[in-house]
Amino acid sequence: MKREPSLAAPAVSRPALPLPIWEFVGMIAAMMALNALAIDTMLPALHEIATSYSLESQNDQQLVIFAYVLGFGAPQLVFGPVSDSFGRKKVVLGCIVGYTIMGFACMAATSFTMLLVTRFLQGIAASGIRVIAVSVVRDLMGGRAMARLMSLVMTVFMVVPILAPVIGQGVMLFAPWQWTFGILGLAGLIMFAWISIRLPETLPADNRPKLNFAGSMRAYKQVIMTPVTLGYMCASGVIFGALFSYVASSEQVFRDVFHKADTFVLWFAGIAAALSVSNFMNSRVVEKIGMRRVSHTVLLGFIALAILNTVLMSVFGEHLLIFYPLFALTFACFGMIGANFSALAMEPLAKIAGTGSAAYGFMTTTVASFFGWLVASRFDGSVVPILEGYVGLGIACLVIVLITERGKLFGTGDEADADEGI
Repeated sequence: MKREPSLAAPAVSRPALPLPIWEFVGMIAAMMALNALAIDTMLPALHEIATSYSLESQNDQQLVIFAYVLGFGAPQLVFGPVSDSFGRKKVVLGCIVGYTIMGFACMAATSFTMLLVTRFLQGIAASGIRVIAVSVVRDLMGGRAMARLMSLVMTVFMVVPILAPVIGQGVMLFAPWQWTFGILGLAGLIMFAWISIRLPETLPADNRPKLNFAGSMRAYKQVIMTPVTLGYMCASGVIFGALFSYVASSEQVFRDVFHKADTFVLWFAGIAAALSVSNFMNSRVVEKIGMRRVSHTVLLGFIALAILNTVLMSVFGEHLLIFYPLFALTFACFGMIGANFSALAMEPLAKIAGTGSAAYGFMTTTVASFFGWLVASRFDGSVVPILEGYVGLGIACLVIVLITERGKLFGTGDEADADEGI
């Protein structure tokens, strides 16, 4: 497949990893995990939160998730250029301070509206952390090497969605639900100390463009005018809607449909484990097979499994032993899509990695959360509307990929990057 010409700035020299690879992977995963903690830790508490604030509709409890995600999305468009101009470390430390303060502020919320406001503000702070985590990786590598390292990061990162609801459930055994937010403040303090001591600046001063509005607009125009980047950002924005809809509706699905409220954290952890395993598998095969071949194949698998699950639930009724294995396999496919789409979108970008990461993050949060809300809000006591939403998201994502790749799937346009080792 013919490669699209890059409109990005000339490639810059990349320093060696500043930490042992195990620590570097762990640190990047932990930075991204602050976001997962903020979403997943309070999932077991959502029903109690709804009861505590006397919410009229049980679906309103989903706003605890979506308020955070709404704050998380658009500010990334600001943090990207800011980190490109001022470097990664100072900006990320400032964002962690904001995340920590808002975590403790959520505990003090005296109304549901106040809780949603503090969640929104915490999402803003977390958005900068996410942008810089990806930017740090892109500062140091690209191509399949980036896809491989991001898969390792995601393998470690997915431990958090497995543990976070368990942590939240454990906290509620000894403390009120407010402490599911206090955990976030404590995690922020730990992360601040680790980065302060161990992570050096990864963006050299001579590779930083000056921060100005016109320059930022040129950088974002460059991102939008790069076909591969734009295409895979849009595709990611659609398919990530499946993840947000699952997180927002999962507690209701396992409580109301399958009557597994007491063991919800275990069922949730199983899906997260499937994601972790699939990301690890991707890290083992992507450099040999290629990002396009892997991601396009599993995208087709995602659609096929979602269709099969929808049909079986409609025909035979909603049985957990049928639903759950197919659902886990569907999300295993999703797990092999994320890292590869991210690497494909970021590959043409060099000096503006922060801007590119911000644009990609906006698509996979704000845009994806909109699609996620559309799907999750259709929950009516049955899993069928949710599964139908997954089918629609999968097909829409496939259409975008086909347009991006000019009708050809399974290409090897990333072959030139195969020798960029970690």
